[in-house]
Amino acid sequence: MSEFSPQRRELFYTGNVQGVGFRYTARRIAQSYRVAGFVRNLRDGRVQIVVEGERTEIDAFVSGLQARMGMYIRDVTDEAVAPTGEFSGFEIWF
Repeated sequence: MSEFSPQRRELFYTGNVQGVGFRYTARRIAQSYRVAGFVRNLRDGRVQIVVEGERTEIDAFVSGLQARMGMYIRDVTDEAVAPTGEFSGFEIWF
């Protein structure tokens, strides 16, 4: 897979990731990159991010989020899946 072809990653963050501005920070950081998708809290206390874009843009977004919110993150699951192109921006889902 080329780094310039669209990619999609699904990330699940655990730790103290709810109630600390995680979703709003993720959206703000995403606006600095050419990525689209969503972030949302899950009932089990995790935060889910689905993000699409070029690999280098996704990597930079994920690194930026880790740098800013790493103190709240205990673990992250990161899986590459087939992109759908369904997103036009990066949003907070409630």
